[in-house]
Amino acid sequence: MSLEKYLQELTECPENHLDAAAIDCFNQWLDECGITPYRTQEEAFLTVSVGDHLVLSTPTGSGKSLVAAFAHWWALTHGEKSFYTAPIKALVNEKFFDLASTFGADNVGMMTGDATVNPDAPIICATAEILANQALRKGADLDAGIVVIDEFHFVAEPDRGWAWQVPLIELTDTQFILMSATL
Repeated sequence: MSLEKYLQELTECPENHLDAAAIDCFNQWLDECGITPYRTQEEAFLTVSVGDHLVLSTPTGSGKSLVAAFAHWWALTHGEKSFYTAPIKALVNEKFFDLASTFGADNVGMMTGDATVNPDAPIICATAEILANQALRKGADLDAGIVVIDEFHFVAEPDRGWAWQVPLIELTDTQFILMSATL
């Protein structure tokens, strides 16, 4: 099921009711999908919605992807661009197709070393190095309201950890969701 159908409803929502309406629409979507969020997911949704950074270190299969979907939804409904990053192109590709199915193909793009698809979309799936290079070029001027960094434990990698560190340093106006099952 897609969240895309709820976007039109939110464009007609008065600004002073947008936050509640965005949460209500997400909860309606969860109900339609038959998903009952775990308490930790609900707490994470609240953390995202108030603009705080989030470190989500929970076991594989515990619902980190649903929290990431909420973060992308929150950014999308508030007119912000969001990024999903991961260290492996295959994971970025998989998440691109998952998010395109959830949010609609027009709302999701992908940037890897091999391919760029819909780069002006409000949700971008990118390898960590792509986002790091953009952060180095544009710094705080990069249009990135929320960045979801998956497999954050790679920050400790001697050869590639810089790609996780650079966005944290350079994107000073960005909200970060850092996820790892093994952090």
